[in-house]
Amino acid sequence: MAKVELPPFECRYQGRLLAGVDEVGRGPLIGAVVTAAVILDPDKPIAGLADSKKLTEKKRLALYDEIIDKAAAWSLGRCEATEIDRLNIYQATMLAMERAVAGLAIPPEYVLVDGNRCPKWHWPSEPVIKGDSRVAEISAASILAKVTRDREMEAFEERYPGYELAKHKGYPTPVHLEALRCLGATPEHRRSFRPVQEVIDTVGFYKTPSEAPAEELIFPTDLFEN
Repeated sequence: MAKVELPPFECRYQGRLLAGVDEVGRGPLIGAVVTAAVILDPDKPIAGLADSKKLTEKKRLALYDEIIDKAAAWSLGRCEATEIDRLNIYQATMLAMERAVAGLAIPPEYVLVDGNRCPKWHWPSEPVIKGDSRVAEISAASILAKVTRDREMEAFEERYPGYELAKHKGYPTPVHLEALRCLGATPEHRRSFRPVQEVIDTVGFYKTPSEAPAEELIFPTDLFEN
């Protein structure tokens, strides 16, 4: 079945203080869910904004720098794995979005949120289906959130070698699931997610080489006899 193209989005708000909000990281087994809020400056247009998932890494990184430089205001929000375990991923995502908007240096007059619902907050807002490809502000937010979280996964790969987190970004790929079965779960894994729960119950937690018990050396009992 061919995908239905959505029409261009027409926002009821026509002022300059429009914020777009998006999230990255609802599906992975490890790390925070990261959100971003962006208010673009109409006097400093940014060409090439699009859904971050459809851009090459090189293009995302270039746009990331341009958004940071040209946006009227931008902010990141997040909920860590421990908060996700306590709240559930949906509630944690809503809270992370609220934190991103609250962190904007310029208060928005209207907020557009990627998806089909908005958090329960005090800002006038509306959700936009496929907003990351229909609304420039949401596209910009998706780029900031994705680049930020991808960099965190690269840092985790250095801290916890063996999971290949820099490649799959924490999603439950066969490589990640096999690494969990072999190495156990790190402190950054989301314990409320079933694959992680099962690994903790059967394998336990990741140990660095310095933490792993030394291999026991067994000598023949008659080595020095006779």
